[in-house]
Amino acid sequence: MGTGISPRGKSSTICCASPSYGFTLIELIVVIALMSIVLFFTVPRFQRSVMSDDVNKISRWMIIQIKTLKTMALKTKKTQRLNIDFDEGKIWAQDESMEEDDIEKARKNGYKIPEDVRIANVEYPDGRVISSGVAVINFYKGGYSDKAIIHLEEDEERISLMIEPFLPKIKLKKEYVGY
Repeated sequence: MGTGISPRGKSSTICCASPSYGFTLIELIVVIALMSIVLFFTVPRFQRSVMSDDVNKISRWMIIQIKTLKTMALKTKKTQRLNIDFDEGKIWAQDESMEEDDIEKARKNGYKIPEDVRIANVEYPDGRVISSGVAVINFYKGGYSDKAIIHLEEDEERISLMIEPFLPKIKLKKEYVGY
């Protein structure tokens, strides 16, 4: 060390060691370990949210379709039907005045359920549970509908869409709900 004169005329001590820039190996290991722990917990959640996108997509589509059918039944004064074909994996709508050819066209152009999503069943309050063939939910010209629960599944995720006869809103539960 040496001494020097500062611009103001006072003596000061001059240090010969230069300052160190950078990180030590231990600091780098700690940061990498913390990032690994954070990724360990966030990646599975991210994968679940991306994987469940199809089940969320179909449930949103069905909610919109059901609201539209309720409105159309009231507006046109014709009973509307939501058909769920378990065997072909399709959903389509029809009204009571459609001819057989129009119904077939509606079925062919129906919404195709994504392969990783499954409609488990449609449950009615009288105890009927339909899980094969075609389930029908009616929306009547008086503004009410059949009461039913549509159960969707994707891997471990289950969603229940609850249709109430006199309520315009469809209840969505992220679990299997029955009567």
